[in-house]
Amino acid sequence: MSWLPVPGDSPFSIANIPFGVISTSKSPTPHIAVAIGDHALDLKVFADGDGFLLLKEASQHLSVFQEETLNSFASLGQAVHRSVRTYLQAVLSEACPYPGVLRDNEKLRAAALIPLSECQPHLPMRVGDYTDFYAGLNHAFNVGVLFRGKDNALQPNYKHLPVGYHGRASTVVVSGTPIRRPTGQILVNPAAAEKVPVLSPCKKLDIELELGAFVCGSNKMGERIPIQDAKSHIFGVVLMNDWSARDIQAWEYVPLGKMRL
Repeated sequence: MSWLPVPGDSPFSIANIPFGVISTSKSPTPHIAVAIGDHALDLKVFADGDGFLLLKEASQHLSVFQEETLNSFASLGQAVHRSVRTYLQAVLSEACPYPGVLRDNEKLRAAALIPLSECQPHLPMRVGDYTDFYAGLNHAFNVGVLFRGKDNALQPNYKHLPVGYHGRASTVVVSGTPIRRPTGQILVNPAAAEKVPVLSPCKKLDIELELGAFVCGSNKMGERIPIQDAKSHIFGVVLMNDWSARDIQAWEYVPLGKMRL
């Protein structure tokens, strides 16, 4: 439980205080925060107000909370992520061991706790690259039926290797961003003897709920990350809406592979 009231239907309980990037009318430059109930805890203000003074692991990294993305914070590694999250949960807990940090610090509480309704969310990380994994068996089968028929829906290698498509990192945007319907070549009548496409806006725009993972850290070219270490390279996960232009994709699929937005 938290001393800060959290609505029962809120996804942001004290057990789930997600890191994000916000801006406000008073602080228009994007910066890092966590969500708790109906509020955001502004970590830029919290750090400036000595909120992390009791957390030794964060003291030398306070500048990361001033940045416009989570990339630098993510690069610090899971040990730091975990200690910061655990500390913030303690600060916000009902049985708070550090009441003077925020709960009883009226000035810092007024400045750092901001109603979510007053916050503008931003894309939390600078996306340098994007790989779309074709990981759902039922989904892969259903899409395969659309393009190749039921008998050849799954390629022979599907169950033996992780199928991943290189996506367009520039098209990863925050929720609420207007999306323009794509235009491309469409084969109006696939059964026609002469395969001549027309240029047209997409008529079969598919929407898919997917799980996105942000990867932190790096590895040298040619060096693999052992499977047992993979989890430590994941900073966090988000829900992602994947848009696919199915009719444009059907024409480009061979030999170019899948098209995504």
